[in-house]
Amino acid sequence: MQIKRNASAHWAGSGKDGKGTVSTASTVLNQSQFSFNTRFADGIGTNPEELAGAAHAGCFSMQLAFNIQGAGFTADSIDTQCTITLDTDSASISGSHLVVKASVPGLDEAKFQELVEHAEKNCPISKLFNTKISVDATLV
Repeated sequence: MQIKRNASAHWAGSGKDGKGTVSTASTVLNQSQFSFNTRFADGIGTNPEELAGAAHAGCFSMQLAFNIQGAGFTADSIDTQCTITLDTDSASISGSHLVVKASVPGLDEAKFQELVEHAEKNCPISKLFNTKISVDATLV
């Protein structure tokens, strides 16, 4: 089975002075603004790296929840923050760092770290990225 999801971007103007919008088929994002300033400074709006970080944090959290379920446990909560690093010199994403805190009654630390490592390597967004991925995980 294949699932396809759609998003679009519109850009007008030059790279530095232009402006754009991004939208998703679900309309969760509906002509959300982005620009040079939202990407490289502190402008109002979103940027591709922020959206990639949200995708990675969400995908990782869901993969970890499936891993925990497969091990016979249920997470009370999984909170994941993702920091995407854009290296402007090489114009590439040089890293995705995940910080996860999970509450899973009955799960021991060693098994938790094993499940985290699997999620880090196997969530579909991790597989999409061609960059270093790191995780700091805390079982609370």
